[in-house]
Amino acid sequence: MTTPEREENLPAEAEVEETKPARTAEEKLRLLEEEGDIAADYLEELLDIADLDGDIDIDVDGDRASLEIRSADQLSDMNGSRGELLEALQELTRLAVQTKTGNRSRLMLDIGGFRAQRKASLEERAEDAIEQVAETGQPVHLQPMNAFERKVIHDVVREAGLASASDGEGKQRHVIVYPAK
Repeated sequence: MTTPEREENLPAEAEVEETKPARTAEEKLRLLEEEGDIAADYLEELLDIADLDGDIDIDVDGDRASLEIRSADQLSDMNGSRGELLEALQELTRLAVQTKTGNRSRLMLDIGGFRAQRKASLEERAEDAIEQVAETGQPVHLQPMNAFERKVIHDVVREAGLASASDGEGKQRHVIVYPAK
């Protein structure tokens, strides 16, 4: 039996927090589409301020919003061979979405098909590393890469039946491809 003082500290039934049901697929899709709209508005405003041209396509790719800035020749030229501008814009856009929604964004941004071209190039680099590992039996250290690039390498290596790991910190983080065990 509880004492009266103790009963006063117990939450009333109305105050008991209910477990929220998992979001439905429709809710998740709606939230990702909203995220894409917020990101597109932010990017359009940014392009206007910088007086740059570009058309923005919004899509949902799996579990993330996906945006591409097309017809943006000036922006593509400024992007650089490693996509530095793309990475910076993606991070700024994710922060803008997080500020509006309160939730961390995992959106992917592309400029003029850069990611698709870069992915093809990275897949070739992964195949070269796999070949080198097969010939020498020694691990191969690749150049530093961002998270997107490392994931492409890891996926190709895994499909080939070899092992890989990321090593290093910050801008020096890179992939090591290991021989099969």
